[in-house]
Amino acid sequence: MSMSKPTGYIVYNGPSQIDHERITVVVLTGDSRNKKTGKMVQTYILRADMSPLDASKSGNDYSICGTCPHRGEPTDDPAKKQAAKRSCYVTLGHGPMNVWRGLINGIYPHRTDLLGMVGMGNGRKVRLGTYGDPSAVPSYVWTALLTKASGHTGYSHQSGVRGADFRPDMVMASADTLEQAETFWADDVRTFRVIDDVSDVVVGREILCPASKEAGKRTQCESCGLCAGSGIRAKSIAIVAHGIGAANFSQNVSIA
Repeated sequence: MSMSKPTGYIVYNGPSQIDHERITVVVLTGDSRNKKTGKMVQTYILRADMSPLDASKSGNDYSICGTCPHRGEPTDDPAKKQAAKRSCYVTLGHGPMNVWRGLINGIYPHRTDLLGMVGMGNGRKVRLGTYGDPSAVPSYVWTALLTKASGHTGYSHQSGVRGADFRPDMVMASADTLEQAETFWADDVRTFRVIDDVSDVVVGREILCPASKEAGKRTQCESCGLCAGSGIRAKSIAIVAHGIGAANFSQNVSIA
């Protein structure tokens, strides 16, 4: 009887670069059904000892999301399954929880050798941090995955966070305000900025995400490839707040 091919692999199981708690990185090698990103290789960064929902609700998602203001507020409200006032666009109950269930059921083999990682990204676009911040992970993992990849996307809120492996050459610096973006631009660092309205785009510095609804969904991330950090020469990217937590976006940015 032949065994089915794994749908993903564990490529890292070790300390978070942010707070040293144990985290796990799972690379899903099948075709994603995400209409915005296209059929990219997806990567999930999870706490190794608790589900994404429990980590969010308790605030222990700091290990994988660091200082991102869109994590929301920890709560002990029994009626809530995750952090209160969360503004992140990722729906925890979907992809992250599905991957977590796969983890606890042992369906993902370990493949932490560098050549194995290179093979997973060979000829494909890779999404660094489908959930979780890439800077929580030692960047050698991403370097291996991208060695023969045809491109990638990635975003990080961890600029200036002690210990975080922040690689602006590889990922977009997430900016929550125009002031933050301008600070990054002064250092020739490209940004990804979530905005309230299309009119907030800074002409000459930013363009609207071509895969966004507001830009007419002209392409998918798989084909676009602009969100690859400062390693490429291009304008920074802006996108109107979207996803399940969009209603809390402005409030969380103002608090941050």
